[in-house]
Amino acid sequence: MHKRIFTSIAATLLFVSMSAQVSPGDNAIDFTLQNVDGASVSLSDYADAKGVILVFTCNPCPFSKAYEQRIIRLHKTFSKIGYPVIAINPNDTGVSPDDSMDEMKKRASEKNYPFPYLKDESGIYKKYGATRTPHVFLLQNRDRGKFSVAYIGAIDNNAMDEKAVTEKYVENAIRALESGTKPAPSTVKAIGCTIKTRS
Repeated sequence: MHKRIFTSIAATLLFVSMSAQVSPGDNAIDFTLQNVDGASVSLSDYADAKGVILVFTCNPCPFSKAYEQRIIRLHKTFSKIGYPVIAINPNDTGVSPDDSMDEMKKRASEKNYPFPYLKDESGIYKKYGATRTPHVFLLQNRDRGKFSVAYIGAIDNNAMDEKAVTEKYVENAIRALESGTKPAPSTVKAIGCTIKTRS
């Protein structure tokens, strides 16, 4: 009987740890990952920023490709007021060879990424709860590098046709933070390819 209870508790704890994710208002999880230029980049490196537009994305996904120029514009527009982009590729290279570090370097160079493009070798995407590419987590710097999650979800409401976009979720969320209010909505379903993982 006791063995059965212990097994049930252990299974529950395993499920909870595997499904851990952040929600708006939660503290952001720090990370240190390798950039395409070989340098290590941490969230804590951005202690002087007002916030960070954290984007889990990849090379081959058609949704990521469709959003690529919009992500670049987000960085160019909002890094000027303190909200730079950090892009993280969560895909397992063994499942998606097009997401190897060498391919990431090529993509970043061809598209002239103005932001870091990091390889997630430690499962940071699981800790955030990212499930798609792209999947955005807008982080707010509350106190000298102590970030919290302000918005989670899609960049806007039309992945494949930018001209048909009527709701710019990330832009609106940043403008809400700048005005001293909470983003509304604070969560929107991310639309994109599933993250490629062996587990």
